[in-house]
Amino acid sequence: VIDYTLDLKNFHEGSHHIKLVPILVATEGEIVENDLSEIFNLETAAKSSKTELRKTLQTFSRKHEEPVDIKLWEESIYKPTPTIIEACQALYKGHNVEEISRSDAGAINLSKTANCLNRIIEDSKLNHKKSICFVTGVPGAGKTLAGLNIANERMKAHEDEHAVFLSGNGPLVDVLREALTRDTVKESKANGERISKSDAKRKTSAFIQNIHHFRDEYHTHEIAPTERVVVFDEAQRAWNTHQVSKFMKTKKGILDFDMSEPEFLISVMDRHDDWCTIICLIGGGQEINTGEAGIEEWLNSLKNHFTDWNIHYSHLISEDNNYLKTNDLKLWLKNNAKSETELHLAVSIRSFRSEKVSEFVHNLLDLKKQRAIELFEEIKNDFPIVLTRNLQQAKTWLENKSKGNERTGILVSSGAKRLKPCGVDGENGLRSHSGSDKIANWFLNPKEDVRSSYYLETAATQFVIQGLELDYTCVAWGADLRMTHNIWEYKNFTGTSWNNVNTTPKREFCLNSYRVLLTRARQGMVIYLPHGSDKDKTRNHEYYDNKQKRLIRKRYLY
Repeated sequence: VIDYTLDLKNFHEGSHHIKLVPILVATEGEIVENDLSEIFNLETAAKSSKTELRKTLQTFSRKHEEPVDIKLWEESIYKPTPTIIEACQALYKGHNVEEISRSDAGAINLSKTANCLNRIIEDSKLNHKKSICFVTGVPGAGKTLAGLNIANERMKAHEDEHAVFLSGNGPLVDVLREALTRDTVKESKANGERISKSDAKRKTSAFIQNIHHFRDEYHTHEIAPTERVVVFDEAQRAWNTHQVSKFMKTKKGILDFDMSEPEFLISVMDRHDDWCTIICLIGGGQEINTGEAGIEEWLNSLKNHFTDWNIHYSHLISEDNNYLKTNDLKLWLKNNAKSETELHLAVSIRSFRSEKVSEFVHNLLDLKKQRAIELFEEIKNDFPIVLTRNLQQAKTWLENKSKGNERTGILVSSGAKRLKPCGVDGENGLRSHSGSDKIANWFLNPKEDVRSSYYLETAATQFVIQGLELDYTCVAWGADLRMTHNIWEYKNFTGTSWNNVNTTPKREFCLNSYRVLLTRARQGMVIYLPHGSDKDKTRNHEYYDNKQKRLIRKRYLY
């Protein structure tokens, strides 16, 4: 009942600014005293028996100071913003994207993107074309949701296309598969049917696959794939030639692999004699690991090897340097492809309390002081962002903010290797190789489970959290990204000391890691900035204090 109340509070316009009271009626229950302050704060639900219900309702209605316009309340819009896990479950059950996403006026919403992609697929099918689409969006805009939606829609309406959703984000694949599996088993049981967990997992695995398994399968078998429509999530993270060749040599024993991942994946789909469509979901400024090629490699592959493909791209790719920095490629794209405004998702739906959070984070990390201050002032009431030097204080803040089953968790950069003495282990925390069960339990298990994110004992790194989200987060900020003379310094910890990160790509990976961590919250976040140590040279005070001065003195955070 608390969760339902929160749902109204967050997503129903008429309920945003009125007092909502959850009441649990145990018809044969005993009479109990209700703590009004706890109930108004949604810390607990009011309790009533059937004989006391009238009295309970009167108690709370007398406390309501402002009259409610019933007609206005009933006619108010309900605009749900589910998590990607909830959205994936809803789509798999047969709901459409319009039913599970908000539709604010002025936003280029998910249904428009879906219509555009369907139009391109149908045109390719009818006219025997091979096409590729590049979909962009701000962090949390729903790129993954758009991809899941189109794959699910084509899979159910056009079985012969064998549409599939592919992601190189192992944790995302593991969590979504496990969520669908658990939900399928639960639904079947409720309907009086029996399906084993292994059978349910087999079905969901056909819908959502790991991109690397797809790559390995079609390297082994040089045949045209069964899939006609393939969605590549986070396509900017596909590997360059060096990285994929190194992997194939060391892990697979293949010595002669000399293609980048984008080139190979396009070549696999190019085996079709007739038509096919590739949909690439692109995040700007989100490359976070060595060897991630970015959109440049996709475009270079098309330019140099697949000139007969039809290219449709979001107009932002040629306009925003976060997506494409090479002017020559921008010019080539304009002359050889079709720009589609509907392929950019411009509004964040992760942070439903404020759509400017991602813009604030972008300006904060780019050290655009004045714009960051302006944005912080705009969002601080709807989307609280606070800073503390005390980890227990951060945990208490999360516990007090979270109501019902709103999910909380601690996030940390994998490069923040000297936070272990402070109680946050960035080096050995929840990482992408932690195992699918461990990651799924962290994201999906309830408050009572010590393995869940709620327990605030295990921190997730950027590799685990990218593409997923929590309601409230604690971001532990380490010494790998530090402030000196109002500019960022990038550091890597090796052995017993911090070393400079000198290459531009690795610096961008470091900055993008924090970009990911700071945009994972839906409702608010606390930044934990530890104190340094006089006795430990690897945790010098200035590594943290300079950031604190910058963040607080300049009024970015309170």
